[in-house]
Amino acid sequence: MKKVCLLALVGLAAGILLARIESAHAVPPFKKEFETKYVKKSPSSPAEEALVVAVKKAKCNVCHKGKKKKDRNAYGDALAELLDKKADAKNTAKIQEALEKVSAMQSNPDDPNSPTFGDLLKEGKLPGGDEDAQASAD
Repeated sequence: MKKVCLLALVGLAAGILLARIESAHAVPPFKKEFETKYVKKSPSSPAEEALVVAVKKAKCNVCHKGKKKKDRNAYGDALAELLDKKADAKNTAKIQEALEKVSAMQSNPDDPNSPTFGDLLKEGKLPGGDEDAQASAD
């Protein structure tokens, strides 16, 4: 009986700890519109194929970094300035417009010679940088 109670207590504690861990979550409509615009269902070039693989691997880390929802990479920060996750979630035209505006922005605002987010996407790279580097940035 003591073992059962101890096991239940340990299970409860583990459940509470797991529930408190936040992982980065993309806003589903934003993610869908990004994929509609940039991720080809039938890639026709190595760069398009590389982007498909990178986005599939990165998932939410296309815009986010780390484990918390509020931790965004440079691309996510740029989109967050133009979009409100609650007010704009159903406005596909505004989402597409924001994606277009952000694609023209420098990936590093401090470096005028840095590629634009759109240039990175055309090269088959994630706009916010490598997801492995983002995960280790924490």
